[in-house]
Amino acid sequence: MPTPIGHLRDITLRALDVLGAADLVACEDTRTTGRLLKAHGLDAPMTPYHEHNADRARPGIMTRLGDGAVVALASDAGTPLVSDPGYKLVRACIDAGVPVVPLPGASSVLPAVAASGLPTDRFLSAGFPPARTKARADWLAGLAGIEATLVIMEAPHRLPESLNDMARILGDRPAAVARELSKRHETIVRDSLPALAESYAASGPPKGEVVVVVGPPDAAPAADDATVDRMLAEALAEGSGVKGAAARVAAATGRPRKALYDRALGLGSGGAG
Repeated sequence: MPTPIGHLRDITLRALDVLGAADLVACEDTRTTGRLLKAHGLDAPMTPYHEHNADRARPGIMTRLGDGAVVALASDAGTPLVSDPGYKLVRACIDAGVPVVPLPGASSVLPAVAASGLPTDRFLSAGFPPARTKARADWLAGLAGIEATLVIMEAPHRLPESLNDMARILGDRPAAVARELSKRHETIVRDSLPALAESYAASGPPKGEVVVVVGPPDAAPAADDATVDRMLAEALAEGSGVKGAAARVAAATGRPRKALYDRALGLGSGGAG
């Protein structure tokens, strides 16, 4: 099941060969893939396969594969199977003994890391953070202690508030905001997280697809009790609850979660901890 990409100017010759030989193209959006096929003089039959219909569409695709058809999987932007439901189709193919042939193409993750100027020897593609503030804060806290460059996707309209949370929870780290990678209006802005948060708060949300790359944490002295209590109080004020606040601060400081739970209980009851 080859996996061509959807950017007209980034398509590979091998992907064009596969699309030309495909009996069926399963695609995230038939309009987008249709433009790709038309631009290269191809007319393979298409069927929608995306997040909202994957469970319904997969059995039909598997039937075609079982009958010996060649099916190509294409996504709108970037390599399929990264942040989309394609991996479930691959899993079904593996279980059924159907060969899977990957065709690497454009991807926002690797270009963003490569152009960020941040360490590339170890990085984590974390996907999209939750949309709600409390859930996003807890999600970021879970990433805070990871000793690797972080690659975070974000919807453009949420970028200013998300950067603000990153600066507050991940700290003063170097970062880059990459927008519209591999496209005509590609831009990459590099600065510290606090500076980027301030800049986008002033300018407002950008347009297009956004990837944020954040440098790994510096080795820092252990947080003192006053700092820990402040972090717990902030998490409690945001509605994390005692258990959530303890987990969040444990991820950020490395302190034992049980001890932090007890301190958070003390703070929540008005004690000194």
